[in-house]
Amino acid sequence: MEDTIQQSQTDDEEISLIDLLVVLLKRKKLIIIGTILVVIIVLSLMILSLKMPPERSILPNVYTPKALMLINDSSSSGGSAAALLSSSGLGSLAGLAGVNVGGSTYSALAVYLTGTNTFLDAVVDEFNLIERYKILKSVKSESRKIVKQKLKAEFDDKSGVFSISFTDIDPVFAQQVINFSVDYLSKRFEEMQLDKNKLQKKNLEENIANTYKEILRLEQQSRELEASVSNGRTASNIPSIMIEANRIKREIAAQEAVYTQLKTQYEMVKITLASETPIFQVLEKAEVPDQKSGPSRGTIMIVTSFATLFFFIFLAFVLESIDNLKKDPEAIEKLKRSVK
Repeated sequence: MEDTIQQSQTDDEEISLIDLLVVLLKRKKLIIIGTILVVIIVLSLMILSLKMPPERSILPNVYTPKALMLINDSSSSGGSAAALLSSSGLGSLAGLAGVNVGGSTYSALAVYLTGTNTFLDAVVDEFNLIERYKILKSVKSESRKIVKQKLKAEFDDKSGVFSISFTDIDPVFAQQVINFSVDYLSKRFEEMQLDKNKLQKKNLEENIANTYKEILRLEQQSRELEASVSNGRTASNIPSIMIEANRIKREIAAQEAVYTQLKTQYEMVKITLASETPIFQVLEKAEVPDQKSGPSRGTIMIVTSFATLFFFIFLAFVLESIDNLKKDPEAIEKLKRSVK
């Protein structure tokens, strides 16, 4: 009995497979011709997209230049960046953007800055993107949205490298946007005064220059006093001139001592800077790419071919089911009753 049941199930499976094969053979023209026609149409569109100008093509080549920067999170000690965000009033905004302020690092800050409206507006204004992309409605919101879609900022935890890329049909324009973004971020990090040694070096340079100018001014005054005495024009005022000359000498000595101390500090800071990695360091600016980053027309053709083939196979079974339904009066009657 069991052998009979198993044999019956095997026969049903064989019959089912045969029925499927019969349907495929019966509708083979639909499947083959339909698939070939769709593939030819898609292939023609691919070739046409290459021949047309990029700005008018339905599927133009796009290029994605990339710039690399080194973000030294070790200088932040895990909390300096968080303190900076909080003190600058960006803490609440960073929290809304998904940046964990409590454990923020300079790399997280760099990624966050590329999504701020200030940065996006700077890119839009610098390259007049509203006119370039012909934005007519909600120009500010739409222009920001376009930059966000085309610009990508990522940070690699393992290497500590922060990368920023921009995708566009014009490789030269995309490269210009990236290099502008790199300069913007570098300047922004410098304005935030994150690197204390770098800031101290800048202040020392200004103080050294001012002290040196003061020494030159005092030396000039001293020479003028000596010239007046040697000419004998102010002999009656020689005592007061001598007092003034001594005062100038003391000031010169004091300024020279300050100058020496500043120069010593300056050289020490230079040594410190040379021995440590800057917080924000540009490793590689973007170059004009000579190869497209997309689209992959070969992949599109393969996916389209298989998708079309499966669609027409499915359509063949649907048409066969409809034909069988028309030949079955009882099934049609049931269908009419269910519709009513």
